[in-house]
Amino acid sequence: MSSKSLTFALFGNLYQQEKSAAIHQVLACLKVHGARVVIDEEYYHFINEMCDVRSILSSSKCRFTTFSGNDFEADFAISMGGDGTFLKTACKVGAKHIPILGVNMGRLGFLADIAPADIEACLQALHDDDYAVESRAVIQVQADGQPLTDCSCALNDVAILKRDTASMISIRASINGEYLTTYQADGLVVSTPTGSTAYSLSNGGPVVVPGTGVLVMTAVAPHSLNIRPIVIPDTSEITLDVVSRSHSFLVGIDGRSEKCGEGTRITLRRAPYNIQVVKRSGTRYFATLREKLMWGADVR
Repeated sequence: MSSKSLTFALFGNLYQQEKSAAIHQVLACLKVHGARVVIDEEYYHFINEMCDVRSILSSSKCRFTTFSGNDFEADFAISMGGDGTFLKTACKVGAKHIPILGVNMGRLGFLADIAPADIEACLQALHDDDYAVESRAVIQVQADGQPLTDCSCALNDVAILKRDTASMISIRASINGEYLTTYQADGLVVSTPTGSTAYSLSNGGPVVVPGTGVLVMTAVAPHSLNIRPIVIPDTSEITLDVVSRSHSFLVGIDGRSEKCGEGTRITLRRAPYNIQVVKRSGTRYFATLREKLMWGADVR
């Protein structure tokens, strides 16, 4: 065990009771390392129904507390779940510049790429400073010049979407004040490189390597076949004006949807901070990409 004392903020998926063994393993590893653990209150109540957190972490060298919202400080944040849980963790971390370690409780993820079986080795690597941190751009969302929600930043993407089964919407898009086009579509996805392999990709957008300084605009089911994704510098300011027959539309920020009234101007720009993602030394993006997208696999 390292003599170095670190504080970890713990977040997790609230719908995976079958993963209690993995949660127990992570808590036990944190105890071995004498870590100070601060647990998201909602997640604490969830996992405490499956295992006695206090007894697992009980040690003279290991202390834990709970917190609500984003009222915490830590050396690292641990996200227990999949990429969706990682995005929620990133929302809570916000501008704190706390590196996030994603422990995947299911299949391999782009963000949550640490298997529970590897957590002990990963924690030791953190104590030994044997890890890498990737800085990921974030999109900031404003509605009529004001933050749309308490967490108005997206690590993956921002989606402007029609509501329910309403007819397609019209989205007038401008870049740095210059008119681009009016999308007649079910919606528009504006993604970071991190989010290029998510909703944007499913609508025909390109894969963009993280760290590339761009944003991708991809239409969702466009009415015109000549509408194509466009890649723009992430220094750009995007303004969107929406017209809808239902007189309202949805703004999805990393999957969290908010209803907006027709006439609300949405402004997107790169946030003044980045999200820090912990990667194991030797992790290779293209290897993950090949595995996740099954490139080269014979699916016949």
